[in-house]
Amino acid sequence: MFFPNPNILALLKMLKGSKLKALDVRILRPLFETSCCQQRSFANSIQRSYITFNDFRSKNRWYTKKELVGYSMKDMYTVVSDVRNYYKFVPYVKRSHVHTVDSDGFKADLIVGFPPLNEAYTSRVTLESPSLVKSECHDGRLFNYLLNEWRFSPGLKDIPNSCVLDFKVSFEFKSLLHSNVANIFFDLICDQMENAFIEEVRRRNGPPSIRSHVLTSQRS
Repeated sequence: MFFPNPNILALLKMLKGSKLKALDVRILRPLFETSCCQQRSFANSIQRSYITFNDFRSKNRWYTKKELVGYSMKDMYTVVSDVRNYYKFVPYVKRSHVHTVDSDGFKADLIVGFPPLNEAYTSRVTLESPSLVKSECHDGRLFNYLLNEWRFSPGLKDIPNSCVLDFKVSFEFKSLLHSNVANIFFDLICDQMENAFIEEVRRRNGPPSIRSHVLTSQRS
């Protein structure tokens, strides 16, 4: 028998007696329509994230990771900066359209759908080849800001086809409700998205020169 996850129950208790807008109902419905097998998968992810009740009071989340990988700075930069093709290999990205290109980067319209959110937003992408890809959004309906930042630096001296990547994601939701729902899936989404980029680099360039090593990892 499957028992409801305590974090979802905590969210329901917090919302008890509140008036939900149509958008809120649309966002919450998939949580309770998910099959038992899918819920177990999400529950495992939740358990790894160590969510506490204090997390349900915050609209801010951040995640950072430093990792040594067996690909060059150029290899990593080429894939991460290929925003126009995100919809082909990045989980939950349904559409990615690049426009307003200038010497420093471009703007990109993205539609992102992940359980249980499905929203469109515009990001300003700043490029510094081959060391930086930074995406910032301040006009989304869901968040006050969204930051995705990838920095690449030289790896091992004796292995030129390696580099150190510094990955950071940070966001603040406009709505505490949206933040609480996203908290439940935060670790799952971060892990899947980062792995998707590594797998795309592998698809384009072949096996890595060395096995990846996580140097540091922190999250709110």
